[in-house]
Amino acid sequence: MYSTEHHDLHHEFPEFKEKIHALKLSNPHFERMFEEYHKVDKEIRRILQEIEKASDVYLENLKKTRLHLKDELYVMLQAA
Repeated sequence: MYSTEHHDLHHEFPEFKEKIHALKLSNPHFERMFEEYHKVDKEIRRILQEIEKASDVYLENLKKTRLHLKDELYVMLQAA
């Protein structure tokens, strides 16, 4: 079993805690992307904890999706 690090946005960007909260309330696009990011992150953790099964290719694609979402969310946080 793999150890799983927390990749939620509050761990990734602790300096943006207040902005994350404010954007979730005021920006529907940010909120949708935030929810998608956490859905993907949760699925990755479940696979790594061997709660769910998935191919290596599927897992790598999920990780790429999570990284893309994180990058977009970071840009939005910086602009806010």
